[in-house]
Amino acid sequence: MDTEDISEGGIRPPGRAQETTALAAALRLAMGRIVRRLRQAHAVGDVSLSGVSVLSRLAGGGPDSPGSLAELERVRPQAMATTLAGLEQRGLVGRTPDAADGRRSIMSITDTGRTVLEERRSESVDRLAQALDRFTPQERAALDAVLPLLDRLAQRL
Repeated sequence: MDTEDISEGGIRPPGRAQETTALAAALRLAMGRIVRRLRQAHAVGDVSLSGVSVLSRLAGGGPDSPGSLAELERVRPQAMATTLAGLEQRGLVGRTPDAADGRRSIMSITDTGRTVLEERRSESVDRLAQALDRFTPQERAALDAVLPLLDRLAQRL
């Protein structure tokens, strides 16, 4: 379903809407199952998925403000404040005053946070790799080929 499938007015031709809706529902279901199963593999009290996402963002993008992190993660500032408070309480992130605006804080990942992030990634990657070992080389190649499309889909959500 390329962009050519959409008319100039942005309206999908009849028949395509049902196809697209069915695809969207199937994708949501499959991705939801994968995420739930990965979540279930982690111990109670482990860092939440939202916490891991914030740690990953800070590890890759460097220190950032809570407001900016909330925007990037597409959550309300209050939800980000709760996530950051939990991470800070565990020593996974640190808070320093913003040099340019003392009313703001800048969050950064700590060495402990990096260690936890790496362990969590390793567990999830190992679990996925074990599952993928049961796929044929052709099936793994098909999954690999769809990854750029899934990344593009995530960016458009």
